[in-house]
Amino acid sequence: MKFTATQIAGILEGEVDGNPEIAVHKLSKIEEGEQGSLTFLANPKYTSFIYSTKASITIVNKDFVPEQQLSTTLIKVEDAYKSFSKLLEYYNQVKSNKVGVEQPSFVSETASYGDGFYLGAFSYLSDNVKIGNNVKIYPNVYIGENVTIADNVVVFAGAKIYSDSIIGRECVIHSGVIIGADGFGFTPNEKGEYSKVPQTGNVILEDYVDVGAGTTIDRATLGSTILRKGVKLDNQIQIAHNVEIGEHTAIAAQTGIAGSTKIGKHCLIGGQVGIVGHITIGDRVRIQAQSGIGRNVKSDEVLQGSPALNYGDYNKSYVHFKNLPKLASTINNIEKKLDGDK
Repeated sequence: MKFTATQIAGILEGEVDGNPEIAVHKLSKIEEGEQGSLTFLANPKYTSFIYSTKASITIVNKDFVPEQQLSTTLIKVEDAYKSFSKLLEYYNQVKSNKVGVEQPSFVSETASYGDGFYLGAFSYLSDNVKIGNNVKIYPNVYIGENVTIADNVVVFAGAKIYSDSIIGRECVIHSGVIIGADGFGFTPNEKGEYSKVPQTGNVILEDYVDVGAGTTIDRATLGSTILRKGVKLDNQIQIAHNVEIGEHTAIAAQTGIAGSTKIGKHCLIGGQVGIVGHITIGDRVRIQAQSGIGRNVKSDEVLQGSPALNYGDYNKSYVHFKNLPKLASTINNIEKKLDGDK
């Protein structure tokens, strides 16, 4: 796909300074720009590269005034970084605007889908699946019985959505995601053997939820595992049965959340965090990477460590921890001196 400077300026509501008909077909970093590529300048640290870049078009802020001659055509906008992000979003929409049902694939006679639907080859839609408008499902995806998917959802290749799951509008589900697998429910008998507890609930993703590649979200034992509006999950996260995550909470990779834990709104959780089951974490909580959470957490707490401490207390304690050998030596010297004075 090629876009001219005039077309790009129209999308971004910007002004062209240079050749309005020059065209681009790919994106690049400003320091690695090539002919036919589009780049942007937002960080002043990279200003020097605009005089040497070979990129055909560069998006800049309106207040940018070149101090040397340029070979690149400029598109001047209010905010270069936001405009470049907007252009990336537009590009992805154009690139992914596929429609139709590829073969071979299977669509149950009782499944339904709306306008602008795309189903990649080797995908499977089970009985009573209901899919909204402009949904894009890439190859090798499995959709189980009674699943509901709202408008403008993207499900990338190889994802699996088990029966009875509900997916809200504008969600993005990346490759390898598994939604609705059984929760880890087993009960021991007197012999120490484990019997499976049936997992009869489902998973609900509200609107604007993003789920990163390889993440797993288990169905509830009873009721629902729920990710509220705007939740963002990184890759390789485990969400156990009956967990509830509040609106606009973001969680980094390799975090594991055990069953029935409730997490509030606008929380930020770092990578490799472990959270035990059956606890409540309040709103706007921040948890640093590799922390272990084993208790209820009040709103607005900032935690670090395993088991996690208040972030400020952790830093103060860590200063002493680093100095433990020196402190031990000092104590030993004091003890020897006291013994010598006896």
